[in-house]
Amino acid sequence: MAHDLHRRIVSRLGEQAHDVRRLTSGLDEETLSKRTMPGKWSLKEILCHLWRVQQIFEERIRAMLAQDNPAVVPYDPEGDPEFDKLVAASPCQDFLAGFLADRERLAAALESLSAAEWHRPGRHPEFPQYDLHFQVEYMQYHEAHHIYQMFQRRAPLGRLPH
Repeated sequence: MAHDLHRRIVSRLGEQAHDVRRLTSGLDEETLSKRTMPGKWSLKEILCHLWRVQQIFEERIRAMLAQDNPAVVPYDPEGDPEFDKLVAASPCQDFLAGFLADRERLAAALESLSAAEWHRPGRHPEFPQYDLHFQVEYMQYHEAHHIYQMFQRRAPLGRLPH
């Protein structure tokens, strides 16, 4: 990997995956599905969202590496049938395992990219300067926001795991 910032972003994605594991550990399906804040997603729903976003971003990465400046469609979880399927399915521990396995694969793929590949462009209607680096850094911050939400949702359920 050609740039220190790229290494730090990939490292943070790994750390965040560990945070997701920690904040969901020791809880059964019913507890993970419980909405501890009225009208807000449960831990399970947040996990499903993180996994779904990761899948979409991996598709974008593949497109940006394979095509010249591909169009990138914004993602909205509302009305996404794949997100709805994940939320409706069980058990949550399978989602966690899938998310973590996919994260390891994504991290390895990102670590193997050259500096030029990190800056392969895409066209996003909301962001005029959009490349693979921007997308992965965006993913990191987006995920950090949801991990904070997981922390909030987990706190009413008892002592946080160490």
